[in-house]
Amino acid sequence: MADLAKYRQDIDRFNTSYAKAAIKEPVNFWGLAGFLVAAAYTGSVIPLLIALVFEAVYLVVVPMLPAYREMVNRREKERALAAHNAGREKLIKSFTPREREAVEYLRWVATKIQDDYKQFAGAREIPSNLKGLDQRWEDFVDLLDVYRRRKQHLKSINRTAVHNQLSQAFRAMESATDEKTKRIQQTNVEILKRRVASFDEIERSVKLVEGQLQSIENFFEYLKGEIVTISTPEKFSLLDFEQLSDSIAMTKQMLDATADEVGTLDSFNREMGNYELLPGTK
Repeated sequence: MADLAKYRQDIDRFNTSYAKAAIKEPVNFWGLAGFLVAAAYTGSVIPLLIALVFEAVYLVVVPMLPAYREMVNRREKERALAAHNAGREKLIKSFTPREREAVEYLRWVATKIQDDYKQFAGAREIPSNLKGLDQRWEDFVDLLDVYRRRKQHLKSINRTAVHNQLSQAFRAMESATDEKTKRIQQTNVEILKRRVASFDEIERSVKLVEGQLQSIENFFEYLKGEIVTISTPEKFSLLDFEQLSDSIAMTKQMLDATADEVGTLDSFNREMGNYELLPGTK
């Protein structure tokens, strides 16, 4: 029974991505084209019938081969990585010249640290922690994008005007002579209070991200200076990478927690026509 279940699972997999990938293979296309040319040249349907038989066998056998599946998976990972890198480079191009300069400088520092490690430690391969600098650089780009967008959000709001509206609404609520008017003004007061609280929350997150960006820059500079004094790979293990990784993870959690406030501001900017402040725009 176990073999039967496994066989059914294999059949199900056959009907999905691997079979589709096999159909799109150039060798399959050119094979069918060859039979089509042969049929046209001979004026016979026999080459087409042979093509159908070969195609059926091909689509049954090839997607089931472990080596073929491994190749398809590897190609998919490479495609996803290329798309990821292309998206990041596109994001960097949307930054201001000063922001791009900071990003490119940090990328240069990361490469220099890795090169210097090989030179001064006499190692052919760099350790996993040092390879992680590429991820820390990507974290820097992501956080810088969040930082600039939230700064723009804050600039889009006239906080003084909101505070004035809150004071006026509060006075109107206090001076209301009937219950209906008082209830309306009370609702307005609560909405304005939430706007002020949202503003404060985003402002705190911006300051935290700003500090995190500085931490990443300082850590890279620290490594750049320390790496030239490392004479053996063992000394490199004494450097602490975990603290920065934990700090970045904590910052990202905070950003996730304040995403609702940003979403509220996105809705506000959309209503006000401030489309340049919305995510996905330059």
